[in-house]
Amino acid sequence: MTTTAPILPDELAQIAMFADLPTSTLQWLANRGARRIFAPGETVVQTGDEAEYMMALLRGGIQFYGQRNGQREPGFRVEVGQVTGVLPYSRLRIISREGVALGETEAFMLHRNLFPELEQVSPELVQRLVGLMSDRARLEARSQERDDKLRALGKLSAGLAHELNNPAAAIMRAAENLATLLQAKPALLLEFVRHCPSPETLQALAELATGSVAPTPPTQSALARADAEDELADWLETQGVSDGYQLAGGLLDAGLTLSQLEPVVADLPEPARPAALSWLEGQLTTRRLVLDVQEAGSRITTLVANVKTYSHMDRGSNFAPLDVHDGLESTLNIMSYCLREEKVTVVRDYAPALPPVSGQVSSLNQVWTNLLDNAIDALPPGGEITVRTRQEGDFVRVFIIDNGPGIPPEVLPHIMEPFYTTKPAGEGTGLGLDIALRIIEQHGGRLEVQSVPGRTEFGVWLPVIGRN
Repeated sequence: MTTTAPILPDELAQIAMFADLPTSTLQWLANRGARRIFAPGETVVQTGDEAEYMMALLRGGIQFYGQRNGQREPGFRVEVGQVTGVLPYSRLRIISREGVALGETEAFMLHRNLFPELEQVSPELVQRLVGLMSDRARLEARSQERDDKLRALGKLSAGLAHELNNPAAAIMRAAENLATLLQAKPALLLEFVRHCPSPETLQALAELATGSVAPTPPTQSALARADAEDELADWLETQGVSDGYQLAGGLLDAGLTLSQLEPVVADLPEPARPAALSWLEGQLTTRRLVLDVQEAGSRITTLVANVKTYSHMDRGSNFAPLDVHDGLESTLNIMSYCLREEKVTVVRDYAPALPPVSGQVSSLNQVWTNLLDNAIDALPPGGEITVRTRQEGDFVRVFIIDNGPGIPPEVLPHIMEPFYTTKPAGEGTGLGLDIALRIIEQHGGRLEVQSVPGRTEFGVWLPVIGRN
């Protein structure tokens, strides 16, 4: 249970941040602040609490925990002699992590309402604390960048697992069907040629088997398809095929009609017709399955290429000429599973022949990911995101526009400030847009936002190569 007790100036002098301060300053701190003692495992600060106190640890330690996907995860630790909590000029208003005492812990606590007075008493200490806050902000930003990359990797992994599963399953199904068809082909061929069809008839049948095969069946209404299948199945049974429906679907899927089959089959010996038609259907189905395998393999190749482009695996980290459309497309493809899950429609409005910009592909892709992620979070199911590109003078402009509820006017001026977030405590650090802003500024550009109900637009300016 938390207890309080007075504190002596000599104890405060043991804190590195307070070392070498005048005795009068240490006495002021001792008079205005208080010692708090926490039992082992006791909660020092709770997620969602107001950020009220600066804390300097005199004994023990504090372990901070964050929330990720509903799970409690350990974050940073504060040891004896270190200062944590809210600092002068800090924008921190809400505690985003839970802090738990490591063993019996003693902390010097100073309320933030006393910071203006502290600035008058000891500008030197305030300067030190502001420097500490800057260092802490940099470390937090780096940590958030790593977390963002890991979060993007997690989404990437989940999306890829789903995206790769579909073509992989298609390849497996096609392989199983191909194995069955290929096993039956020798027997059908032997049965067919046993009846000695003429070379001309063989040639006509071969032409049917080697003609163009559509990767997808011809488009028909359900009623027209059923009528055509019935008609073909009846005709096949008159040719001695025991189950006409078994072959009718495959022949129709290959684009063959009764008018094409009748003249060829009419020249065949009647006993050879069932085997000839079965061989023909198997040959055409085999070719269509090969097309399915090729299409699925091409989809996998495209996904791997998107990952390679998105993660910048094939290049160094230096700035190089790049086409923003390539990065936008790889990011959209990587996020396609998430977009489908949220039923979000993406409208591409790309300007033709955009000039290249100089940039780091992986860094800019992190910007596109952050902006798209925010847009998805802001949208209800069925929302729409427009990705637009334009050239304006010496700049390429990229717009990420959503038709969500918009950003409230009181929030908009602060939206890019570090640590400012409108998400519930523990769900956001308020650094995503700050990171995006810093990346864009490193590229010599700027990031802007405009928002009204029903339309939020983030606009990125990137200078073209060769701009004076």
